[in-house]
Amino acid sequence: MAEHDESGVPTNREKELEAFRERQLRELREFEERQKQELEQFERQELEELKEFEERQHPYEIKIDRTEFKVKEHFLTGAQLRALPNPPIGPDRDLFEVVPGGSDEKIADTQKVKMRDGLRFFTAPAQINPGLV
Repeated sequence: MAEHDESGVPTNREKELEAFRERQLRELREFEERQKQELEQFERQELEELKEFEERQHPYEIKIDRTEFKVKEHFLTGAQLRALPNPPIGPDRDLFEVVPGGSDEKIADTQKVKMRDGLRFFTAPAQINPGLV
């Protein structure tokens, strides 16, 4: 219930509460507008990236053990990558993605890899048996 003085004029407390409510509403509207703008910008960026991704017509050029392959798929699993060479890479070898400046990543058969030009892979024996000294 509103507080009024004897003449019916709102008190300072009532004025402060009203100013506080107005400030909260204004800040809420500004926040909602910022959120809306950020979401619209994010959606525009996502649509541009998706369009670019879908419009790509030429194949990606990748290498496995220094042999070049051209693939049209945007993603390939480790198993699909293993099937590219002839003969395919057997289970006795592991498949790794070359990570420049970092640790090379072992690719599991079920792992999806995003294709890009210049992507390089190599194989190595799955088990290394140390020789006798």
